[in-house]
Amino acid sequence: MGAGSGGNCLWSIFWLIVLIILSVPVAGFCAFFYIIVSIFTPCIAPLKAVEDFLHKGVNFPHTCSQNMVHGSSL
Repeated sequence: MGAGSGGNCLWSIFWLIVLIILSVPVAGFCAFFYIIVSIFTPCIAPLKAVEDFLHKGVNFPHTCSQNMVHGSSL
């Protein structure tokens, strides 16, 4: 371990907490509505923006885990 790696460890712990407490419920909520909205998106074009936003919510745990592994800051 080199100098300055303690900050990365703290950020990894932060992202782990966010992953467990926040991102899993958000992803579950978004996944339900993403499935519903994606059915109607081919028929109603303006729903594409909503679908993209919900897709980001579904991918939130992936983002958190990726930041946790790399020790990324906000």
